[in-house]
Amino acid sequence: MVAAGHPATAAAARVALDAGGNAVDAALAGLCAASVAEPVLASLGGGGFLLARPAKGPSAGRTLVYDFFVQTPKRRRSESEIDFRAVLADFGPATQPFHIGMGAIATPGVVGGVFAAHRDLGRLPMREIVAPAVALARDGVPVDAVQGYVLRVVDAIIAASAATRTLFASPDRPEMRIAEGERLRLPELADTLEILAIEGPDLFYRGEMAARLAADCAGGGGHLSLEDMRGYAIERRAALALDAFGARVELNPPPAAGGVLVGFGLLLWQALGRVADGFGSAEHLLRLLAVMRAGARARTELSAGCDRPGVDPLGPPMIERWCRELQGAPPAPRGTTHISVVDADGGLASLSVSNGEGSSYVIPGTGIVLNNMLGEGDLQPDGANLWPVDVRMSSMMTPALVLERDGATTALGSGGSSRIRTAMLQVLTNRLAFGLPLAEAVAAPRMHLEDQTLSLEPGFAERAVAAVTGGCAAEIQAWPAQNMFFGGVHAVRRDARGGCEGAGDARRGGSVSA
Repeated sequence: MVAAGHPATAAAARVALDAGGNAVDAALAGLCAASVAEPVLASLGGGGFLLARPAKGPSAGRTLVYDFFVQTPKRRRSESEIDFRAVLADFGPATQPFHIGMGAIATPGVVGGVFAAHRDLGRLPMREIVAPAVALARDGVPVDAVQGYVLRVVDAIIAASAATRTLFASPDRPEMRIAEGERLRLPELADTLEILAIEGPDLFYRGEMAARLAADCAGGGGHLSLEDMRGYAIERRAALALDAFGARVELNPPPAAGGVLVGFGLLLWQALGRVADGFGSAEHLLRLLAVMRAGARARTELSAGCDRPGVDPLGPPMIERWCRELQGAPPAPRGTTHISVVDADGGLASLSVSNGEGSSYVIPGTGIVLNNMLGEGDLQPDGANLWPVDVRMSSMMTPALVLERDGATTALGSGGSSRIRTAMLQVLTNRLAFGLPLAEAVAAPRMHLEDQTLSLEPGFAERAVAAVTGGCAAEIQAWPAQNMFFGGVHAVRRDARGGCEGAGDARRGGSVSA
């Protein structure tokens, strides 16, 4: 079973499974297809993470983490030299600032990640893995309502360069951006996928593509060099594992921040005890707000603990201290997509990928839009152009696996920039603390606290909302409908008897293929 952010993404993963591929093959096929069907959210020019737990082979029964997120450049040019522009992404009820331009591009990792995971764990030839995406890029995919909305959100970024305006031009009105219902074709990306499958990742990191990217950065105000591309390396890590609500939860480990923050929320929630009034109650929402607020306040301390050898940022002293603080206080004051797969043998893959919102630069002749991760405020708390050189950037992306005592397993993850951590916390507590079925856990309304703004989706009981908003010092932002702003959690679960269920989050056009 597959759960993903678009029917074409899920279908490509399904093709790989039907051809005899395993969960990793399917996730990689889905990622390639997502770069066509979800072109703002996924790109070969971005970065991501894969949690894989094979059912067969040398790594059977072990969870492996592939970190192919972006790397900061080895040299930082001065602000006067770089192309770095501010834009607003417009979600409708809310806007979020980002920066684009060649000075926002970090060293991309998706191409390297695809080939590394395939080499270690894949069964199918690479040509079979990319084939559905190649066909999709050549034949085109109709822009659905969700992708149409995404394109409107980043309209200012698409309009910022001739290359992206051409890439996303309407087929019938080339002076206009493509709109819902029109067919998006990406023939150059189709050719790129085919040639990469033949020649391998060196074409991207050491060959013509790398040379063109480096030359354009040198002349156009970017930081990246050939040295950055040639020096990029995939990191293989152990999962961040913890026990919560009777299950083993495995999360994306540091230096990514999302897994630590979600783990902190789960452990703190568990330490605070059962919510007696149940799901959707005032007690539930007040608990959720308190845990979100604690996570926001503890973020710097948690991140610092991740950088110190021998320090466990989720150890009992940390959780006990925050538990005491919450019990003694009143309840007061990005572009990403995900693919989850379980194969017939019970193998799991949880893959999250992001291009930020895109830098508005396209490697000529390839159809690959490069990321704008150096312009993501969520990833740079110290401010723009102050990043340390040559380090793996942190990320909120939190692909996860849940291993239950009876043998049931779940793969899940979310898009949503800074909202990933709260989306994942809510779906995991909905499922593990309240026992909601998977589809209900994903579909339930969400809230998100950011700085002094509390955003609320509709669907919570009026009494519960009143209890939260009445004593909350934050500005309340009530959304008229569920929205991709609150993430998009796509999940699959295999029960102890081998039966499967899936949930694709409607907020981001989620689709399930069995």
